[in-house]
Amino acid sequence: MRTWHEIRRFPLAIRVLLVNQLGVNTGFYLLVPYLALHLGEDLGMSAAVVGIVLGVRNLSQQGLFLIGGSAADRLGARGVIIAGCALRSVGFGLFALGDGLVVLLAASVLSGLAGALFNPAVRAYLALAAGDHKAEAFALFNVFATAGALIGPLLGSALLLADFRVCALTAAGIFAVLTLAQALVLPAREVAPARGSVLGDWREVAGNRRFLLFALAMVGMFTMENQLYLLLPDGARKATGWDGAAGLVFLVGTLTNLGLQLRITRALKARGTRARWIAAGLVLMALSFVPPMAVTGYTTAPGGHAEAVLRAVPVLAGAVLLYLGVMTAQPFVMELIPGFGRAELTGTYFGLFYVVSGIAAAVGNTVVGWAMDTAGPAGAPWLPWACCLAFGLASAAGVAWLHRRRVLPAVAAPVPAPA
Repeated sequence: MRTWHEIRRFPLAIRVLLVNQLGVNTGFYLLVPYLALHLGEDLGMSAAVVGIVLGVRNLSQQGLFLIGGSAADRLGARGVIIAGCALRSVGFGLFALGDGLVVLLAASVLSGLAGALFNPAVRAYLALAAGDHKAEAFALFNVFATAGALIGPLLGSALLLADFRVCALTAAGIFAVLTLAQALVLPAREVAPARGSVLGDWREVAGNRRFLLFALAMVGMFTMENQLYLLLPDGARKATGWDGAAGLVFLVGTLTNLGLQLRITRALKARGTRARWIAAGLVLMALSFVPPMAVTGYTTAPGGHAEAVLRAVPVLAGAVLLYLGVMTAQPFVMELIPGFGRAELTGTYFGLFYVVSGIAAAVGNTVVGWAMDTAGPAGAPWLPWACCLAFGLASAAGVAWLHRRRVLPAVAAPVPAPA
């Protein structure tokens, strides 16, 4: 009930964006987790070709975030959000209708470009429209995103019983509805006249040493957050001997997020600096990898249901701690980003931040994956968990150092009043 009242406090634009994010994650997770299975089993593609198709989608998104951010600054975030949702509707529709490699690659490029457009644009619009309540707005944004990430796979697994194409068409339909809804309801905001060229904007943002240091310090957060899809599900499966245990990681974390995110953000915002809570959240995320270490050394399946439950508890506890850390740090991270530069470049700052985070996630997952492969032969099952612990503590130390050096903005910079 409190969350509902908090939502009603915000203007219509923010409420539309919250619903949009619920739909975006529902549509995305309805399709993408099952795409590799469709390409490999239904279409008979080799693992290498499947990797190319998935890699093109990821590269199209992560590599073009800066373009999406600049487009939001110069053309207006509203139009870029609408265009992104429309492109993803077309891209997901092509996944349903096309079997050839050329069509599938086109679908990957379009769906990746769509994410590169609306991800920074949505955050820029949210930051500008929320005024002094950015932290609460991003906390609610996280709640709706997490709910969509839970609904999507559940709906996808049900639709997959019929056919993958039903999943893809449903996902495309969701994005088509989002496109129409935002075109009709999302208010337009006045766009400030550009001072120079796009390259000049990029040079200004990339030359902001304070911002780059902050983005690099947050590398550990994105690496650890990605372990919700790699290390923790793998640990849950190995500990319990049950493939379905991976789903429990998402379920427990999602319920924690839905129940506590807004309460945590509102309580912490009134106490201490943003840097303190970002660092504290990173430490909590790092410590979340300690409990699962207790059950990583098992080489045999559990003797029964009771033993499987006991083995699952440390992994699920780690998942809860990881979600709590994200809930503590992430809203304040999003709140600080616009404070590093001009309000007219908010989208560009978010775009570059997500380029750095995408590279960080790729490199971090590579390191963790190497540690997972090495752990067994080396007799060190704790190795990947220790790597994540080190990533988190290093990021927390980086944020604390930046705070001591007065590099971080105390609060986000003033923004223009909503149009």
